[in-house]
Amino acid sequence: MTTPDAVHTTPRERGFAERYRVIQSRDRRFDGQFVTAVRSTGIYCRPSCPARTPKEQNVTFFDTSAAAHEAGYRACKRCLPEAAPGSPAWDVRGDLAARAMRLIIDGVVDREGVPGLARRLGYSPRHLTRLLTAELGAGPLALARAQRAHTARALLVGTDLSSADVAFAAGFASVRQFTDTIGEVFGMPPRDLRARRHRLAGAAPAPGTIDLALPVRGPIDTAGLFGWMRAHAIPGVERGDAASFARVVRLPAGPAWFEVREDAGRLRLRARPASLHDLSTLIARVRRLFDLDADPLAVDEALAVHPELRGAVAEIPGVRVPGAIDADEMLLRAMIGQQISVAAARTMQGRLAAALGTEVETPDGRMTLFPSPPVIAERGHEVLRGPAARVRAVIAAAAALADGSLALGPGDDRAEQRMRLLALPGVGPWTADYVRMRVLGDPDVLLPGDVAARTGAAALGVPADPRSFTAWGERTAPWRSYAMAHFWYAAPVTRAWRADLPPADSSDAPPILPVTLRPTDPASVTPSTRRRTAS
Repeated sequence: MTTPDAVHTTPRERGFAERYRVIQSRDRRFDGQFVTAVRSTGIYCRPSCPARTPKEQNVTFFDTSAAAHEAGYRACKRCLPEAAPGSPAWDVRGDLAARAMRLIIDGVVDREGVPGLARRLGYSPRHLTRLLTAELGAGPLALARAQRAHTARALLVGTDLSSADVAFAAGFASVRQFTDTIGEVFGMPPRDLRARRHRLAGAAPAPGTIDLALPVRGPIDTAGLFGWMRAHAIPGVERGDAASFARVVRLPAGPAWFEVREDAGRLRLRARPASLHDLSTLIARVRRLFDLDADPLAVDEALAVHPELRGAVAEIPGVRVPGAIDADEMLLRAMIGQQISVAAARTMQGRLAAALGTEVETPDGRMTLFPSPPVIAERGHEVLRGPAARVRAVIAAAAALADGSLALGPGDDRAEQRMRLLALPGVGPWTADYVRMRVLGDPDVLLPGDVAARTGAAALGVPADPRSFTAWGERTAPWRSYAMAHFWYAAPVTRAWRADLPPADSSDAPPILPVTLRPTDPASVTPSTRRRTAS
């Protein structure tokens, strides 16, 4: 048997040996990161499948279930690999394949076809298909088909939706296509998958509302996640407490309401989209918002190597970095929050939403949809208050988003996105990198301009001046975003995010971050506006 440390092995051989050891140990943390195809049975499984470990000569490993489908394998009926959390590789990696996968999971192929995906990535459809097939073993159509099967399985076993509604919600063009795909992928018709349905305890969800479990790779710091959401919740737009978070969000077919809550140690999603066709996209975005596809054991193991972080990791295992449910909104919120406290930013964002947003009826009562970039570009000056330079910068960014001259999304190239953002008036390194952390789920972002994080770092024994902080932070690559989360939770002013407390008033939440306005706009920087906070 080839071993990972053998002197004369190739990288491919070492990768095979490492993965084979994983399936021998049935290590659950690798579920969703690759699948094991067995030639003697024609089946592929998740790494933790309880079935007998196949012989090495019968095993082929695939990075995606779509590649296993394309090679002629069907999913194991025992371990159901499509029920595993998604792969963290698509956030860790920043290459074309990862960018494409993030967009496919978001439903771009279902909405815009392969030409739309290719256009977003800057390639021709034919060249993109060739590149993805070479890298992932399947083209964009096959990858999107596997994503539909994944969503359909979750809805069949987790909800009471009819098969026709499941087919539509998962992105299939017809019930027949849905039935054929489920049969090919899972080796059973949809009704047999439905027989495995997990019925909810208590009352059934209200008509038009779905309720299903969200697969998670544990451990997970739910206290931090819900605390973060609660501390940053915009009044009227978002609601949060120690065990739940709800809001309305703009999706392709219209506004959608969702709530994520902790229930008996598991996370559940309740949602009411304007159209079932948006359901797959909503589930994907909620998973990104809560960073549910992270590999917490790998992150914790890497960070705990450093003595300064060992205690923090032991205290908060499974820390997560919240993503963004709406990329455009994330940028505008970050810019509005510059130079002011979190509480003051929430107040200003709430006033903006109340004045320019759209009210939506939800199962929790009426909530407000955050105003779109065109509305903010046209009427933001009527509501926004503060330094004139900041107001102009926010309106200019909204106008760029509205006319398409600036586009943000999960498929962006990291370096190109940062460059585009830094070209905007009023956007400096902190804002550009913070948006990259949240919108792209980039796990390797350090914010040396963040005073709260540096205060937390000092409390943990990490050098706190910007240059030393940056140099020390390089040790934690490629997990610097997760190190940032630990630094924030170690700082007195932001540690309260994890406590079961209501958001602080602006009077007791002092500004904590320095200005990063562009040097070309010096008039906006005054002695009274030289500090800001994370938003």
